Formats: sequence, C-alpha cells, structure tokens
Amino acid sequence: MSTSTLSGPATPPHPAAAPAANGGSAPARRRRGPSGALWLVLHQNRPAIRSVAILLVLVSAVLITMHVLLHDRIVAMQQTSCSTPASWERIECAVRSGRVELLSRMFTDVVQPAVTAVPVLIGMFLGGPLLAQEYERGTVRLVLTQSVSPRRWLLTRLAVPGATVLLATAVLSALTSWVWWSDIYRGPVAFDPPFQGFTYPALGLAPVAWSLFGLALGVLVGQLLRRTVAAVLVSGVVVALSQAVMIAWRPFFWPLVEEEQPYNNMMGGFVKPAGSWLVENGVVRADGTRLMRDQCFEAASACDQAPTSWGQYHPASHLVPIQLVEAGLLLALTAAVVTVVLRRLTRAGV
Repeated sequence: MSTSTLSGPATPPHPAAAPAANGGSAPARRRRGPSGALWLVLHQNRPAIRSVAILLVLVSAVLITMHVLLHDRIVAMQQTSCSTPASWERIECAVRSGRVELLSRMFTDVVQPAVTAVPVLIGMFLGGPLLAQEYERGTVRLVLTQSVSPRRWLLTRLAVPGATVLLATAVLSALTSWVWWSDIYRGPVAFDPPFQGFTYPALGLAPVAWSLFGLALGVLVGQLLRRTVAAVLVSGVVVALSQAVMIAWRPFFWPLVEEEQPYNNMMGGFVKPAGSWLVENGVVRADGTRLMRDQCFEAASACDQAPTSWGQYHPASHLVPIQLVEAGLLLALTAAVVTVVLRRLTRAGV
C-alpha cells in the first residue's frame, strides 16, 4: 500500500501562508489608525479631548444663540426708531433697549471673563498634570527605556493636547470676536472698546496664543514640581501672573499716537477718540512745560489753568498689530519653554 493512499489527498496551504511570488514571505496585515506612541497619547488624552469637545459645543451654542437674540432685538430697535439714546425715554424703546442691554451685559460680564480665564484653566488642568503625573507615577523612567526617543515621546505627548487647544480656542475666539464686533461694539446700547478690561484677551489671536503658552508653561511647572496637585495650583498662579506682566508691557508693543488739544474742563483735560486706549495724558502750561496727569493732583490749579492738554493713546485700529506682536512674543516664549522641558527630560538621571 502506497504512502499516498494512507495520507490521503494533500490539503492545500492557507492563502496567507503561501509564499510570495517573488520568493519572500507575504507581508503582515497592517493595523489601521494611529499606533505606537501616538496611539498611547491619544488613549491617555481621550477624556480631556471629549471634555473639551463637549464644552466647545455648549459654548458655541450659547454664543450663536446670543448673536441671534441680539441681532433680532437690535433690528427691532432700528425698525421702531429706538436706536438712539434720546428715544429711550419712551416706554417701548426703554423696554427694547433694556433687553439688548441685558444680553450685552451677559456677554461683557460673563462670557469675556470666562474666555480670559481659559488660558489659566488650560495651564492648570491640561498643562500642569501632563508631566507631573508621569513623574509622580514613575512612568517617565519607563518611557525613556523604550525604543521611542525622549524627543519623539515628548513632542507626541504635547502634540495631541496642543492641537486640541489650538482648534478649540480658535473656534472660541472666532465666535467671541464675531459676537463682539457685530452686536456689542457696533450695537446701539453697549459701550465696550477693544482695549477695555476683559475685552482684549477675549478677542482675535489673544485667546489662542495665551492658551498655547499656558499649556507649555503648565507642562514646565509640572516637570519642576513633579506633584500633580501642586502643579495644578502653581500653574494657574504662574499663568495669571504672566497675564498681569503682559498688561504692563502691552502699551509699548506698537508706537503710541500723541496729540495735543485745547484743555477741556468738562472732560478732565484730554478727550480721547472713541474706542481708543488712553495710556498717558497731562497738560501743557503757558510757558510750554508739560505736566503728567499724576502731577496735576499736586498742582490742580496749574493744570486747570493750562491752555492745552496732551495725550498718548492707541486708537482702535491698533488692536490687530498689537495682538500680532503679542502673539509672536507668546509663541516664541512657548517654543523656548518646550525646549527647556525637552532638555530637562533628556538630561541624564531625569
């Protein structure tokens, strides 16, 4: 009896196990989607990404609804000739202007301070714990022993929250600037110049640049402290202090406009243009000497009798160039902070 009879017909090989036509082995099926360090970072940041997405959707819905309500009420005021302050003495116009003022106050007193606080919150709850928890758990040393280089791991670790922050704050800033420009600044009721209080940090490039800087600064604080709770608290304080320091530097980011005009007793001397930021002002005495505004408190009679006043200010048109300079400075500082974090991470013994 032959061997072929005992063994039966030969079973054909599985297609996946068949050798390739060129003599090599068949390539393994590749996994779709991100893998390696990127997959790990996405998995670690999944709760934060979902939270940011949910908050962004809610805030966007609030801002769009606020715009629709303000726009409809402003149009109604214009159609009923209630858009001038003189007409608000009529009961109908007073009611309509009161509704617009209520929504405008919600925007200036609630939305703008909340947007201003976004970089602080990002530094606290995204930047601070990002490396602090890795040091606290001891996983940094484990990561540094893997095949992924420290530079690649850190850049990947920062890229996901950085992209999330960039996208979310860009959308938030665009919506906030849209509502402010179309319904608040150009509206008939509210007076909210661009350089005022919480207005400037809620417009244009400011929320985006500050949020990226807050994220990087929080990461550095977390790397230095290596304790999650301490990093959260200290990061918020450091970012807030950075914002305060920037306010003192901001007037010098763009050349000031200097102007002289007749002294106005009713308006306190110098009358600035609408929507401008008055940085410094004073008087010019009859003999040509200048006095600062602070000096007028010591010599009030001399200032009241001065024929001319002077002022240095930023008009509303300076908003964009000042924000461009500030955003460039913040991005440079962000790159410097990331470089420091990277060098500390790759240093021996870290």
